[in-house]
Amino acid sequence: MNHLPTVVGLGEVLWDMLPSGRQLGGAPANFAYCSHLLGDRAVVASCIGKDELGNAVRESLLSRGVTDQFLQIDPEQPTGTVKVEIDSSGQPKFEIIHPVAWDFLEWTNTWQALARSADAVCFGSLAQRSSVSRQTILDFVDATRSEALRVFDVNLRQNFYSFEIISESMVRANVVKLNHEEVPRVRELLSIKAGDGPYFCKEVINKFRLQLLCITRGSHGSLLCDQTSAHEHPGFHVQVKDTIGAGDAFTAALVHEHLRGRSLAEMNDSANRLGAWVASRSGAMPSVPAGGLEAALANLNMK
Repeated sequence: MNHLPTVVGLGEVLWDMLPSGRQLGGAPANFAYCSHLLGDRAVVASCIGKDELGNAVRESLLSRGVTDQFLQIDPEQPTGTVKVEIDSSGQPKFEIIHPVAWDFLEWTNTWQALARSADAVCFGSLAQRSSVSRQTILDFVDATRSEALRVFDVNLRQNFYSFEIISESMVRANVVKLNHEEVPRVRELLSIKAGDGPYFCKEVINKFRLQLLCITRGSHGSLLCDQTSAHEHPGFHVQVKDTIGAGDAFTAALVHEHLRGRSLAEMNDSANRLGAWVASRSGAMPSVPAGGLEAALANLNMK
């Protein structure tokens, strides 16, 4: 494309309260950070509290090169936090605090202009747990241009989802990503008959008229399907530190390559590389190594 694409992570920004200390997170924020690393104009559209943690969100984003221009401030609700425990295999267990500032996203003129300028927006189910934020998110997605990528990263958390949230998000999206553990729940919620990966993808793509559907498989790679073909990737060998944000990194690379017209195989390779690299580091927003991100990704070995 001829311009630097504007890529928006829409929804929650929060602090992951890990045993080792707090780390900035939230799927949309993780997605935006990784989009920034890849060279896109990355934006976090969320809401923080008028508190110390909210100020720290701003400082943390700015220190990473991500704008705070589209962060709203709620004077009454606290900045979002999540209590996180990590098991022996690096898998996180979350306790998501509510209500918090990002449960009260407002549909403003500023956000309307952002939606119209966006080349891609990534949104999930979690930030739609409140009716206020849900309506704002749907209004934002509806306000994007017809050619924009509207990426629904399903991201089921606790009991913060429903048939209505999943189906209405699917209807508005043209790209959908979910992980292999979410497939059975989504299949049941949406009454999808097909059970096998590619057949499941084909049925969902046809039902919701999607451009692209992706099923991530953790350390075992991913399945990527469009309307006519499918591609499977085995993943990369890495020593996992923790998997927080790995899926969001995957989505960022997928969007980055899709906006540039890459093939399924190219998208799958780039997305698995970035996801594996994040999983090999601590936290969802690791800093770029001294040798540069491109070199770090090139050094990964495929399974």
